[in-house]
Amino acid sequence: MCVSDSPHPVLEDDIEAAFGIFDLDETLWGCGCAAGSLLKCFAVDESLRGQNALGPLVSALIQDRFSKGFYDLFVITRAHNEVLFANCGLHTVVRTKELVMMENRSDGPGNYARSFLRHGDETAVVGAIVMNCDPFTLGHQYLVKQAAGQCDVLHLFVVEEDRSFFPTADRLQLVQAGTADLPNVRVHLSGHYMISSATFPKYFLKADEDATSLQSELDIQLFAESIAPVLHITRRFAGEEPFDAATARYNAAMKRLLPSHGISFVEIPRKTIGGSAISASRVRTLLRTPGTFSQALSLVPPSTQAYLIQHKESYYGR
Repeated sequence: MCVSDSPHPVLEDDIEAAFGIFDLDETLWGCGCAAGSLLKCFAVDESLRGQNALGPLVSALIQDRFSKGFYDLFVITRAHNEVLFANCGLHTVVRTKELVMMENRSDGPGNYARSFLRHGDETAVVGAIVMNCDPFTLGHQYLVKQAAGQCDVLHLFVVEEDRSFFPTADRLQLVQAGTADLPNVRVHLSGHYMISSATFPKYFLKADEDATSLQSELDIQLFAESIAPVLHITRRFAGEEPFDAATARYNAAMKRLLPSHGISFVEIPRKTIGGSAISASRVRTLLRTPGTFSQALSLVPPSTQAYLIQHKESYYGR
């Protein structure tokens, strides 16, 4: 039973905990690891097939994660491994042709989404945006205003992971401040149900497989099947992406996949200043470059400006 299809599984560099199965000679026959709430990097020797070797690994990891304060736990693996992890007590969240995402509780996405429902949403025109906002720029603000003008309710999900230049709590605060004048916008953290390329495990992929495409399909299908129906979302918005190839491909995947779930995809042209499209990556570059702090400020709304000025010593030149 080999949970990894790669002939040479790679230990990913964000591992926080690892457990192994050893014989009396201390030979390693299986392993499983964790990074935050994600259980991953499983590999078990084929000779242990039928001996439930995966069960003790999952159990040890769950106990370790609980002790560290992580209670909602997830696995993303090959679709053909679904039954193996189901036998360990995990529940399927979403399944594509190639992959499956599972968690340690049932109906996680539904419980997550229902917390954002309000009376009357079932008859409203409801849209959604998922953004990292690292940091919140004039471009983000323009996108949100354009989308909000096309909906009765707009759910804005801020990607929840502390792998960005700015911490999650700060990014959330900047989005809330930058959209405070839009009464139909509801800002939420994305939780674990918006799968980012930064957290998507790649240890089980073959060398010729496209991680971006596999991650995108899994994420979009989860949104379309488990989040959008609960919140009555019928429109998904995104800004045009002239800079990042992976994001552009994600937009293309949304355009291709969402309509089959009754969700229209709306791509909004980027806001420009001086003929150049605004991007958060440009802001971060300016913050790192001596003498360009004022240029960074020119690309963000007043609420983000105030934050950057207050934290200049922490972020400037980093």
